[in-house]
Amino acid sequence: MINLFFKWLLYALSIVFISWIIPGIEVDNFLSAMFVCIILALINTFIKPLIQLIALPVTIITLGLFSLVINAFMLMLAGWIAPGFTVEGFLSAFVGSILLSLFGLALSRL
Repeated sequence: MINLFFKWLLYALSIVFISWIIPGIEVDNFLSAMFVCIILALINTFIKPLIQLIALPVTIITLGLFSLVINAFMLMLAGWIAPGFTVEGFLSAFVGSILLSLFGLALSRL
């Protein structure tokens, strides 16, 4: 349980860090970043698998690169849902989702 809470805090810190380095992504405070973690977890659990199944032919044609676009749209959806978190434009969401995926990969290795 403590390990899960620690990863959640580190993931929220990575969202705050990404908002500092990418101009189109903004987080009001750390509490908003923690709420974004919950929203992203729910989106990745319930909505993303359905979208991936629908977009499977396009993903196969693009050799998996379309999954990066799906990740960007999921980050934009989180910005639309979560108060205190804004994502302005697809390019910011695209770069932010790539960085967030890299941070998530690093956190899963801990």
